[in-house]
Amino acid sequence: MNAAKISAEKGKKYAVYFSVGVCIIIALQAYIAVNISKFLFKNPHIIDYLMELALVIFALLAAYFFWHAKKKQGKEKKVKYVSVSRRNSFFKGMFLGVLNLLTLPFYCGLNATWKVSGWITYNWQDTLTFVVSAATGTFSILYIYIFYFHKLEVKSSKFSKYSDYILGVLMLLLMVLTIFRLYS
Repeated sequence: MNAAKISAEKGKKYAVYFSVGVCIIIALQAYIAVNISKFLFKNPHIIDYLMELALVIFALLAAYFFWHAKKKQGKEKKVKYVSVSRRNSFFKGMFLGVLNLLTLPFYCGLNATWKVSGWITYNWQDTLTFVVSAATGTFSILYIYIFYFHKLEVKSSKFSKYSDYILGVLMLLLMVLTIFRLYS
């Protein structure tokens, strides 16, 4: 969603730089997730602690997005043209990629599922394939967001206006699912 938002506010080119920055971090996080998955197979009792931590993180992110949306709601947005460098978009992508903690549990779970299914082992070829696939898949999806978002440019201001609410609701949904999974 951030790629689509940047595409709407700053242009397609900057959204692509943002996406490349995100994908570099995604590749690193996928590699870390494979190693965490190996560790969790050896220590399954740690999973409950991680779910409790995720619950707190989801609650904090939901509160932040709703607060940010409320803060932005009262202000009338003036259109102003700002000179933005490619480097800023790239590093913003890397920064937001680092802040996105949802990828680690997702890739850990995915990797663990494939390990249990016998589809992968923990050798370097499987790890490399997993990391490259995660990064290229992420870039493909972000590029599709960017590309199709420009097709709906008329609705872009509406999307920008409600994007923080959408992200807040998503965090609440993840929080509820985590509570259900943790306590059922």
